[in-house]
Amino acid sequence: MTVTLFITIVTLGAAVSSLLTEAIKKAYNNAGKEYSANVIALINAVVVGGIGTAVVYMLRGIPWTINNIICLILMILVVWIGSMIGYDKVIQLLKQIGTVDIEKKAAGEDNPEDKKGGGDNGNSSAAE
Repeated sequence: MTVTLFITIVTLGAAVSSLLTEAIKKAYNNAGKEYSANVIALINAVVVGGIGTAVVYMLRGIPWTINNIICLILMILVVWIGSMIGYDKVIQLLKQIGTVDIEKKAAGEDNPEDKKGGGDNGNSSAAE
């Protein structure tokens, strides 16, 4: 397995696994059931990363050597980590950006009076 193929499978696997994890979490929320997001992500990583890599091996005619089996196991771990970090962190970042904009407006930082320059900057004796 080449590095390019490994990165391609990781990228696609993490994206699919992350979306699948979020869909399952929403289904559990709608059903009112409790769940562990990390366990759901692990199960999805085994299914998507493991089976996806096995399918790629078969379609590309890659032999089942010890090194390729180790890569398959590493693929499951990397897809698991990628799916746990991916979606939640992107949503968290978007919420934080939205919160920063709202906090700036609430603090009055977008006030046009402040942008004119001058004003009292705590140095009242400098103008005298």
